[in-house]
Amino acid sequence: MNRRTLLRTAATTAVVTACGSPAATPGGTATKSPSPSPTPLPTGSKATVELANGGSFTFTLRPDKAPQTVARFVEKSKSGFYNDKIFHRVEDWVVQGGDPLGTGTGGEKVPSEYNDLSFKLGSVGIARGQDPAINNGSQWFVVKKDSTFLDKQYTNFGIVTSGIEVVNAIKIGDKIKTIKID
Repeated sequence: MNRRTLLRTAATTAVVTACGSPAATPGGTATKSPSPSPTPLPTGSKATVELANGGSFTFTLRPDKAPQTVARFVEKSKSGFYNDKIFHRVEDWVVQGGDPLGTGTGGEKVPSEYNDLSFKLGSVGIARGQDPAINNGSQWFVVKKDSTFLDKQYTNFGIVTSGIEVVNAIKIGDKIKTIKID
């Protein structure tokens, strides 16, 4: 790698790290997305999230609408990646977790997968930073009320089918015990 490429890569990494907060507003400058994986995708039709302090909720997965996102989520869930991760963001309209750092700043960069699913009560999405072409590779959220302002701004990959009352009771710092994929 030549010096110019190395400096450009370092600068891009610094900007994404600084601006990659999940609380960032939609917008930014579109850039070329990373290439999707050509390998077979892990699948599942539903995820059940069990919390360490008790309770669970289940959501359907939508690989037909966000195949790469669902594959990453399924793979991370099956590997135990999400075990003991906290919900670091809890607001009146959303709960968000899955950050390996627990601060809202961790996770790798992956391509966005926008679709026509609307962010209605219980929808499950993937966090992103300033650049709408790039999603976070591990942070995910559930909306606690209709949030259609997120439509086509964030990747929607599922919807809660049971346990929305558990989602509504999540507090900052609550831990994921495990996520089971069926």
